[in-house]
Amino acid sequence: MLKSIHPLLNADVLYALRAMGHGDELVLCDANFPADSVARQTSLGRLLRIDGVGTTEAARAILSVLPLDNAVEDPARRMEIMGAPDEIPPVQQEMQREIDAAEGRPRPMGSIERFAFYEAARRAYCVIATGERRFYGCFVFKKGVIAPEA
Repeated sequence: MLKSIHPLLNADVLYALRAMGHGDELVLCDANFPADSVARQTSLGRLLRIDGVGTTEAARAILSVLPLDNAVEDPARRMEIMGAPDEIPPVQQEMQREIDAAEGRPRPMGSIERFAFYEAARRAYCVIATGERRFYGCFVFKKGVIAPEA
């Protein structure tokens, strides 16, 4: 255990979050996402896991240390529901609340069509799988910067 580090952030996840640079993306996905095969194509090249919790709990831990990018319009994006791209299921509504809380202000998520999401995931720095069983619990976060202290 480390002080001020969320206990869900295991050593592998912390390594990846620290290694990512400004503009790198991570995928946080549900249990149904083809996480292992997609993760093999990412920059990290292997799957990371935060087991036993859903994507919103995992995001709370990740966003406690990961700044979202302020230089882009949509630093957080969600997978669109096939045939209903504007529908926001509860898992995505909960994620929006986690993002807003972490950022201390509203930061509306962008969206990505399902198959375009898979392509974006393959270009990500890493994939972090969770135990989320609700459908469409898949998200992309773009890492920002931490400003120098004044």
